[in-house]
Amino acid sequence: MANIDAWHAVVKTRDPQLLSDLIADEAVFHSPLVHTPQTGKALTTAYLTAALHVLLNDSFRYVREVHDGDHSVLEFAVELDGIAVNGVDMLQWDKDGKIIDFKVMIRPYKAIEVVRTRMAAMLEKLK
Repeated sequence: MANIDAWHAVVKTRDPQLLSDLIADEAVFHSPLVHTPQTGKALTTAYLTAALHVLLNDSFRYVREVHDGDHSVLEFAVELDGIAVNGVDMLQWDKDGKIIDFKVMIRPYKAIEVVRTRMAAMLEKLK
């Protein structure tokens, strides 16, 4: 599945151009930390760029994947500040293989707090 291979290339390389190329203009990002959807390529790319910086350390790994047509669900695990973070990325692809919807869920609550603090700092830094 070329779509998911492209996403894994983004995760592996953290290449901002690969990420930008993969996001559709009308993409929507659903953050576990912000109650309103972030609409459009610019905001989706900004949140995913920050997430790549915050979450992708040596302990990050996808532990399970489920693909069904234009939907992919990827469960991940990572350790941040000694806290085990467990999360799920839910991606929806358009007919051109671009991400049109990206939703993230994270648990447990302690993990949400660590991610929230780090994401806020990274989004500010990337402005």
